This record gives sequence, C-alpha cells and structure tokens, in this order.
Amino acid sequence: MSSSTLTVVPPRRSGRALAVWGVAVLAYVAAVLGRSSLAATGVTAAERFDVSSGVLSLLAVVQLAVYAALQIPAGVLVDRVGPRRVIAGGAVLVAAGQVVLALAAPFWLAVAGRMLVGAGDAVTFVSVLRLIPSWFPARRVPLYNQLAGILGQLGQVVSAVPLAALVVGTGWTPAYLAAGGTAVLVAVLVLAVVRDGPAGSPAPAGPAVKGGLGAALREPGVRLAFWCHLASPFPGNVFGLLWGFPFLTGGEGLTGGTARGLLALYVVAGIAIGPLLGTLAGRFPHRRVALIVAGTVAQAVMWLVVLAWPGPAPLALLVLHVVVLGGGGPASLVAFDIARAAVPPQRIGRASGIVNVGGFVSTVLVVLLVGVALDFQGAGTPDTYTLEAFRLAMLVQGPVWLVALLGIGHSARRVRAQSAADGNRGARFSRSAV
Repeated sequence: MSSSTLTVVPPRRSGRALAVWGVAVLAYVAAVLGRSSLAATGVTAAERFDVSSGVLSLLAVVQLAVYAALQIPAGVLVDRVGPRRVIAGGAVLVAAGQVVLALAAPFWLAVAGRMLVGAGDAVTFVSVLRLIPSWFPARRVPLYNQLAGILGQLGQVVSAVPLAALVVGTGWTPAYLAAGGTAVLVAVLVLAVVRDGPAGSPAPAGPAVKGGLGAALREPGVRLAFWCHLASPFPGNVFGLLWGFPFLTGGEGLTGGTARGLLALYVVAGIAIGPLLGTLAGRFPHRRVALIVAGTVAQAVMWLVVLAWPGPAPLALLVLHVVVLGGGGPASLVAFDIARAAVPPQRIGRASGIVNVGGFVSTVLVVLLVGVALDFQGAGTPDTYTLEAFRLAMLVQGPVWLVALLGIGHSARRVRAQSAADGNRGARFSRSAV
C-alpha cells in the first residue's frame, strides 16, 4: 500500500451509522425488487408479450448483462464521487425502468425497461459496500456486508408475494407503476439521510485513487475473490430471478402458491444463514475461501439429487434444496471481504465492482443457456414445460461450476506465491483470506 494512502478509522457503531446503513440497504431492497420482479411474474410476462422461454430469458439476460458490464465503471464512479449520489441515482434508474416495463407494449420496449433496471441495480450494491467501511470498525464490516446483502434480498420477497399479488389483482401496469413509485421515494430518502462518511472524513475522490483500477485488476487476491463470486451465487440467482417458479410449477408440478412460498423461503434462508457466515468470516478470516467452496459444493450436490430423483421430488427435499440455494448468496458476499483485504480503502469500490462481475457473468450465462436448452427440447412455452426438459436444462450449471472451482484453485495458489514473495504484506493477506 502506498505511504500516501489515507486510512480512515470509522467511529464505533452509532445510531447515525445504523440509520445511514439502513437507508442504503433500503435502496438495495428496491434495486433487488426491480431485479427479481420477473421471477414470480415470468409466466404472466410470457403471456403479455407472447414470447417463448428463450425470448423471455432475454429480459433477464439483458438486464444482468447490463449489470455485469457496469460493475467496474460503477466501482470507479463510487470511489470518485461517493456512495450517496450513486445510490440515489441508481434508485432513479430502477424507477424509470419499472415505469417503462409497466407501460411497455412491444417487447423491445420491455427490454429497454429491463436495461434501465439493470443499470440502476448495478451501481447500488457496490456503493453500499463502499459506504460500510466508512461508518463501521473493520472487524464489523464482514457482518454488516452480510446483513446488507441478505436484507436486500427482501426485495425478492416483495416481488414474490405483494408484487405478484398486485399483478394478479390489479393488472400488470398498476403493479409495476407502484414498484417504480416506491423506488422514487427511496431515492428521496437516500438524499435526505445518507452521507458518505462521518463528519470530518475525507472526500472520496483524490490523487490516491487515480490509476487504482489497473492495480486492483493485477491484485491476485481480487482475482481470487472474482472466481469465488463467480462460483457461489449463480444457482440461487437463476432460481430466484427467472427459472425457479417455472421449474417448480411446470417441472415439479407444484401449485403457484407453494412455488411462491418456496421462493420466499429461499430469501428467508439467506437471511438466516448470512449473519452466521459473516460472523465466521470475521472470526476466522483464513477460512473464507473454504466457506465459499463448501457452499458451492453443497449447491451442486443438492441440484444433482433433485434432478436425479425419480419423478417429482418430495416437498421436503425441495425445501432443503431451496434452503441450500439460499446460502449461496451469503457465501458469495464473503468474496468481497477477500477483495477488501487485498486493496487499500480508496480502491474498495473498484475491487468490489471487479468481484461482482463474476457472479453476474455466470448468472447471465446460465439463465440464457437454460432458456435455450428448453427451447431446443420443444419446451419453450409454459404449456410445454416438463420435468424431463428442466432436468436436462438445469445441467448446464455443471460446466460453470467446474470452471469456477478451477479458477479458485489457480488463484489461491497465486495468492500463496505472492505471500512468499511479498513478505509482510502478502503474509497479512494470506492469513486473512486463504
């Protein structure tokens, strides 16, 4: 770390810090609501726009592609202008996207709306991660990162229950207009409450952060965190963002109400598991990679068991499956702690953006491949879904896991080599991450 780098030591936890953090998390809830709104309304969307599964998956793929493409620019932006303005701007973009989707008649306009949602979502979480170290002591940062990530997933609960109910009860347009209005109110609240740091803390921009992107990209610890994030969250993202509800209803034969309940359980499981993983990551930092690999392997095993089950899986097995998937998101958040240990504070936004690309690249790829695999089998519309078609389609996850785990192994070896070559700095990172 350069001797010119200024390290900010935030105050102990206070009511003001919790208020700032809470409003920032509320903005993330609104972003996740926008991101996951198609999960429980996907069948309605297919009917509204009269498109096949492969074409419908473009709504999720385009949104997530925009999200992934903007992660590094979002990290640079938040390091330079500060989290407050970026979070508020993200909420406005999400609101605009929801309104466009509400009023969309041609499919291309719906795609444009999802791109706006993806852009607003892209800048929100990295901004929240950049905000937390400015307000909380370092030993508490892993826990508050976890809590922010998992509480943000309440947006999925809102999309799975109230938003879906509004779509059924009042129609597509009023429901999505309400979602857009909510995001506008959140933007106003962010501007009123959130500040980039306590009084007296330095401004985000400055000479110390210039050129930081290249340095972050070259850091082996950041690359290790990238592969960890690529491996862990995509099964849950694919399940929660688009294909979970069709798989449970069209494949496993569950009723819509039961399927929505399982989608909500997926979120609740993440909320329960996240604080435990955050505490473990803070207490045993040298086991962070092991935590992520364990969560990744558990998800792969559960998918294999469910897909290999003769006939529809029992509800108890599906409940366990959803709970294990719920742990994938919290496990992926540990990757941000690995990256944070590898860079100076002024590059946290950049490093977080690089890491966050991983999980959403894998998510985009698998969401698209599942839709293509269903179309290829002649199961491209809700009335042609079958369990056999979903079994084959969901197997596309296997190669992605394999590549990710190989990347983790290779990067972990590079980190250990850096530890031996760099002396004290490398040793500190090795003890804190690998």
